[in-house]
Amino acid sequence: MQNTSIRTVFDVITDFLASAPTAEALFAYHLPDDLQARVDELIERNGEGLLSFDEQQELTDFLRADEMMALLKAKTKLRLRNMAP
Repeated sequence: MQNTSIRTVFDVITDFLASAPTAEALFAYHLPDDLQARVDELIERNGEGLLSFDEQQELTDFLRADEMMALLKAKTKLRLRNMAP
């Protein structure tokens, strides 16, 4: 499941970005429910010290994807603000 989940988070995000979303769609974007449930599970188990090495890597990938989306949203807001009259 670990490899599928890692591939899935990046596949889902890149599929979304490849669809050329509007700024509004980008700002509203969030992970699908199944992936959000998986990351929530990993975060909870990490807090309990129960993650395997592979699960730690999977959680790291989710966190990197989240950071990338947050940065993309911030840069898009800045770009839109600079374009305003």
